[in-house]
Amino acid sequence: MLNLNALLVQQREIEVVMSKKDGKKKEKVEAVILGKSTSFTGILKFGTTLKIQGIFKGTIDATGDLIVDKEAVVEADHITVNSLTIYGSITGTVHAVNKVDMMSGAKVTGDVSAARLRIADGVLFEGKCKMTNIEKDIEIFHRPTEEIKADLQRTNAR
Repeated sequence: MLNLNALLVQQREIEVVMSKKDGKKKEKVEAVILGKSTSFTGILKFGTTLKIQGIFKGTIDATGDLIVDKEAVVEADHITVNSLTIYGSITGTVHAVNKVDMMSGAKVTGDVSAARLRIADGVLFEGKCKMTNIEKDIEIFHRPTEEIKADLQRTNAR
């Protein structure tokens, strides 16, 4: 098992493209990078952002974000992360607490569960998708105003 909080393979700032309704925004974040010439088999645990550029086989059980670069290959029995951005290839079951972004050219084989999912044009995705943490819709058209206000207060209190 490699604990990336204890061992920094290569750490530097990288630019991450964030999607906004009004366009794309680039944000710089500190990231640990497993470089193009890196091949690693085992268990990865990390709480920061990890960018894989090489080959990884094993299990990823993390609270941080994962970026799988364009030439990277990840084969995992399961991947658990906060957010996942895929440019390369992933095989295995994926669970993201927040979101999964499959960018153009990505290849994903396996089931995916996440609160938010974005699949760009040109992605090869073979598997099932399960959306998590979806808020219950509030019906407003056939109910008294007092009921609607109470539902909104309960929702906002969470």
